[in-house]
Amino acid sequence: MKAKFLMGAATVCTMALGSAATAGTLEDVKERGHLLCGTSEGVAGFSAPNDEGVWVGFDVDACRAVAAAIFGDPNKIEFISLNSKDRFTALQSGEVDLLPRSTTFTLTRDASLGLDFAAINYYDGQGIMVRADLGLTKASELDGVTVCLRTGSTTELNLADYFSANNMSFQSVVFDKSDEIRKAYEAGRCDVMSGDRSQLAVRRSQLPDPSAHIVLDEVISKEPLAVAVRQGDDAWGDVVRWSFNVMVLAEESGITQANVDEVLATTNTPAVKRLLGSEGEFGAYLGLPADWGYQVVKHVGNYGESFERNLGKETAIGLDRGLNALWSDGGVMYVPPAN
Repeated sequence: MKAKFLMGAATVCTMALGSAATAGTLEDVKERGHLLCGTSEGVAGFSAPNDEGVWVGFDVDACRAVAAAIFGDPNKIEFISLNSKDRFTALQSGEVDLLPRSTTFTLTRDASLGLDFAAINYYDGQGIMVRADLGLTKASELDGVTVCLRTGSTTELNLADYFSANNMSFQSVVFDKSDEIRKAYEAGRCDVMSGDRSQLAVRRSQLPDPSAHIVLDEVISKEPLAVAVRQGDDAWGDVVRWSFNVMVLAEESGITQANVDEVLATTNTPAVKRLLGSEGEFGAYLGLPADWGYQVVKHVGNYGESFERNLGKETAIGLDRGLNALWSDGGVMYVPPAN
């Protein structure tokens, strides 16, 4: 009995130490002097190096917002490129501090991988892209097709569910990298390509003749893309969550990179003062400077600015806001108030 008790006590201690080891991420980041951000291997519009080798994109902005909130400098980041298979291990092991890598928030990932999803930054859905000359207009016409897919994603499971429910079959050809999928589809190794509709828009824009390919209207799954952090450090999750939330709240209030200084100097609105740090103690609650919200908007912009800059109608990707419009504009983008 004594031996069993000692083993049990050792187990409890080990669990406690493991929990403690995941705590204090904010302090670790401050001491290190920069953020470790997990990115894709290059998905235009979301996370990819530009011509100067600087990482840019919608998901990159999620990391830049956190760095701006902590340091007042959105560039204090080391970007670490990860494939689909390795992304969760990298976060679990501490190789990265957060993962805003177009990752779908699911029950399995939330409950079994030691992760928490701090913020949904893009509401997406899985779609299917086909060559226009095939004459296919509906997903129900795809029985027996070969599909190019990314390994380690939810895409194949969603397709299996959809095809099974509709008494159809398909053959999958899986790849590790987004570019490999596009090249295989372009070379005719598969009939169709499936993935998040936002990703299909990216891949379509990279084909020699985008007009020769169509994304079917059907949306076969919900894909809430979210920023992931490790479980066991709620304070860090709060920092990441509110660094995103402040961008949405700024858009709701009409605050932009261009006018944030004027708003800060002239506003009489209590909620805006709290958001930008001239009133209240929200920075202290999060372990951040008082002006953390101002720094995010000043350096990164509001949610709408980030969307339009990286993914919007004036970009090669050409996405409209859709579900990602503010709740007040017919979308579902809605975050808690800062009060």
